[in-house]
Amino acid sequence: MKFKRITINPEQMGGVPCIRNLRIPDATIIGMLAEGMKEEEILRAYPDLEPEDIKEALRFAAEVLQEREIPLVR
Repeated sequence: MKFKRITINPEQMGGVPCIRNLRIPDATIIGMLAEGMKEEEILRAYPDLEPEDIKEALRFAAEVLQEREIPLVR
């Protein structure tokens, strides 16, 4: 899967995946969604974001989780 809105730049934000070089980490958006924020609230908090940015942030997070081994706690 190719991501046009997710950028990774080692010279920016420590190389964490961000939305369109905006210095808004993908993880920030995912965290806001996990806390129950609605898309409209996130867009108000970050006016430079577009609705498709949020959708791609979710797709990217899902892809990353599928590619990693996650240790289960017993």
